[in-house]
Amino acid sequence: KLSHGKTTMQRILLTLLLLVLISSTGYAQQAQEITLQEAIQIALDNNFALKQAENSLQQAENTVLSEKADFLPSFNSSLSGSITNGQQFIPDIFQFGNFTSKGVSGRIGASYDVFSGFNRIYTLRQSEASKLSSEESLKRQREDIIFNTTRNFLQVLLDIQQLENAQQNLETSNNLLDQTKAQVEVGTLPIVDQYNQESTVATNELTVTQRENALALSKLILVRQLQIDPLKDYEFTVDNLNTDDADLTVLNLNLNELVDIALDNRSDLKSQEHNVKSQEYQMKVAKWAQLPTLSISGSVNTSYSDQSRDPVTRELVPFNDQFFDRQIRKSAGFTLNIPLFSNLQRRTSFLNSKIAYKNAELGLQDVRLNIIQQVTQEYNQYLNFAKELESNRAALVAAEKAFESEQERYNVGASTFVQLNNAQNQFQTAQSNYTSTVYRFIFQTKVLDYFLGRLDPNITLE
Repeated sequence: KLSHGKTTMQRILLTLLLLVLISSTGYAQQAQEITLQEAIQIALDNNFALKQAENSLQQAENTVLSEKADFLPSFNSSLSGSITNGQQFIPDIFQFGNFTSKGVSGRIGASYDVFSGFNRIYTLRQSEASKLSSEESLKRQREDIIFNTTRNFLQVLLDIQQLENAQQNLETSNNLLDQTKAQVEVGTLPIVDQYNQESTVATNELTVTQRENALALSKLILVRQLQIDPLKDYEFTVDNLNTDDADLTVLNLNLNELVDIALDNRSDLKSQEHNVKSQEYQMKVAKWAQLPTLSISGSVNTSYSDQSRDPVTRELVPFNDQFFDRQIRKSAGFTLNIPLFSNLQRRTSFLNSKIAYKNAELGLQDVRLNIIQQVTQEYNQYLNFAKELESNRAALVAAEKAFESEQERYNVGASTFVQLNNAQNQFQTAQSNYTSTVYRFIFQTKVLDYFLGRLDPNITLE
């Protein structure tokens, strides 16, 4: 009885364990569905480099605000108190001895730079140009994230389609294997045809495994791009992807017009243009730093001492009379600073800023040339994909008809297994090439938008 009870308990525990495993497996299989728009938004929200660029832009805006504030006068005030104990001379009573004296002093002052060699004007313009450069750089960085996310997302969709094609080919091979076995059993086909078809099935099974691995890798790359939990399961879907070749439109594009659009739109080019302006203003700051500067200032000072006495009555003067009346002192003045010789520091600074300005101009020319080259290359690639799309579609139609015809001939004994196998391989290759070309053509239109600088954040794959 004890043995029977122990067995029953083990069965109960085993059943509970299986229920837990089944429920946890069912929970794990609930993949999170992510569309293209959601993937782009996730990538924009999670990208650390983009957040750093946004922080840099905020710093640039703070700098502009600070430079604008430099045109205002500066004000300052101070209040101090002291206690002195020991040997000291008290002027009001003309005595030297051991005293304890207390005092309070206050000051309010203001200063204003009347002329600073145009430093404030050009420094403000430099900061504004730097801020505009940061803004355009941030725009391009966002476009980079959108572009890379779309590319990785589309690669996942392509791998899904390639896997489905491989699974369909495997199913076709298995059906053909069943037919071959049946014909071998009745003696209409030799046993070697069955072995050859079994080899074909094994090859197609390997292709399915390879496609599964490729899909897993492309998903991992996309998950890494989105910077989300890689241990969770995700399903990437898109509602508006049309892979029907009949509905794919080949645009009539003009290369010169595309180049002009890119030069007008590209944020990285605009960023570099603003950077050149910033360096130009920096050069002017260094140039005009050799001019004299003029500033004016004024202040009001007052104080109180518990040892201060009236010169007539010799009585202690009250706090209010001292601090707010008798001890008030006002001053005003100006400062003219004329630079004569600073160990060539100003001249060196100007020459270095001039070199930095020239380098910025060279960088601008390089960016402009790269844009022209990129647009030209992607334009030619688009035309090539359009031609490949047409030729691969024709090849797919021909290969499919050839495979169907060869299969019918094989079924009636008018064709050999080698001929059938070759036709099937050609059909599978044509199918894979066509699918790949369709996805590459769709993505190439987005590549053009990216290099033209007009990539819409609300991107679609229609």
